[in-house]
Amino acid sequence: MTTTILDAAPFIPSEKSLDACDLPDKTIELATSSAKVAGGIDVITQDTIRRHMIVINSYYSNLIEGNSTKPHEIRAAQKGNYNTDPLKRDLQLESLAHIHVNEWIQGQNLDLDRLYSVEFAKEIHKNFYEQIPESLREIKSKDGLKLDVVIPGELRNRDVDVGNHIAPEAECIEAILGRFFETYHPKRFSSHKKIISVMAAHHRFLWIHPFLDGNGRVSRLFTDTALKLIGLDSYGMWCVSRGLARSSSNYKFHLANADAAQQGMLDGRGPLSEKGLMGFCGNMIETALDQVSYISDTLELTNMRKRINSYVQARIDGRVQGASSDIKKSAGLVLYSAFLQGELSRSDAMALTGLKERSGRRLLSSLKSDGLISETSSKSPFRWEIPEHAEPWYFPNLTPGI
Repeated sequence: MTTTILDAAPFIPSEKSLDACDLPDKTIELATSSAKVAGGIDVITQDTIRRHMIVINSYYSNLIEGNSTKPHEIRAAQKGNYNTDPLKRDLQLESLAHIHVNEWIQGQNLDLDRLYSVEFAKEIHKNFYEQIPESLREIKSKDGLKLDVVIPGELRNRDVDVGNHIAPEAECIEAILGRFFETYHPKRFSSHKKIISVMAAHHRFLWIHPFLDGNGRVSRLFTDTALKLIGLDSYGMWCVSRGLARSSSNYKFHLANADAAQQGMLDGRGPLSEKGLMGFCGNMIETALDQVSYISDTLELTNMRKRINSYVQARIDGRVQGASSDIKKSAGLVLYSAFLQGELSRSDAMALTGLKERSGRRLLSSLKSDGLISETSSKSPFRWEIPEHAEPWYFPNLTPGI
C-alpha cells in the first residue's frame, strides 16, 4: 500500500476545533510575550545571549536523544579538551555537531521558501552527520547488533517502525516530504495558525521519519528556525528544547498520542487523531510559553541587576569557581551597564568603576581576563558576556549543575 501526504491528515486542527479551545489565545500570548522579550533588551546583548544559548540548545536537544553530555563538557570540547573515555568523547563530538549545524543555519540568511524544502532538510541532516564519529552513525538492534549505517543527507532506503508507529514506505518518502513542505509552508496560514502549523509540522515530520536516524534533531532544528522566521524574534534567547527535555516523558507521550489513528467519527477528518494532534500542539505551545516566561523573568532589569551584584559579591567572598582574579564591588555597575546598553565606551566603563585610573584599568582588565566583558580591539567599546562561571548567577537553573 502506497502512503501519501493525505495519510498524515489532519494537517492542523480544524477551525471548529480551534474555536472550541484555547490554542489560538495561547499562540497570541506566545507571540506577544516573545516580542516583549526582544523589545526590552539591546540587540547586541540579545546576540550575546543567543550565542550562549546555542550550547544550551545543543545540550537539551541531545539530552532528549539520550546524550547527557553536560554543558561544561561541551565547552571543554569546544576548547579541544576531550574526555579520555572514547564513548564520552564521541558524545562530546555529537554535541559539537549540533552546535555546528545551529551556527551554520543561522549563517544561511534563510527565507521560508528555502527552509521549507526537501533539499534543506537533507542539508541539515548532512551537516550534522558529517560532523559526528562513525560509531554514532551506526543503527543497532536492541541487543547491540549492527543493522545499518546512516548516510549523511540521505533519505532512508528501507522501512522502519518507531515504537508502535509504522512509518511510511521508503519508496514514498521523497514524494511525501515534498508535499509535506508545500502543505505546511507558512504562506498557507495566517495569524495564530502559523505557530500552530509549525508545531503540527514538528510531529508530522517525525511521523514521516524521513531519515534512518537523526529525525528528532533535524525536526527540532527545523522548528527552531521556523519559529524565528515566522516572527518570534526573541527565539534563540530561549529554546523549546530546554522545556521538552525537562519533561521528556510528556513530550514523548504527546508524540505517541499524535501518532494514533482517528478515534471515532468525532475525532476530526483524516486518518490520524485530531485530538492527539491538538494535545501535541498544545503541549508544544505551553512549553514555549514556559521558556519565554523563564527568560523574560530572568532578563527583567531589576532581577538581572540583583543577580549581577550577587555574582560580584560571591566573587569577593571567594564562592565562584573558575574565576581567577579579584574584583571590586563597583564591577557590578560596570557589568550591569554593559548588559543594559549592549556596548559600553571605555571612558564610561572607567567612570563607573569609581576608582583612580590605575586601579580602574586593573579592574577592567580583570573583567576581560575572566570573560565577563569583551572587546573587538584595544579601542573598541566593551560588551557584556556570559562566562561559564557566571552563568549560575545570571541564569539560575538554566542547566543542571556539574
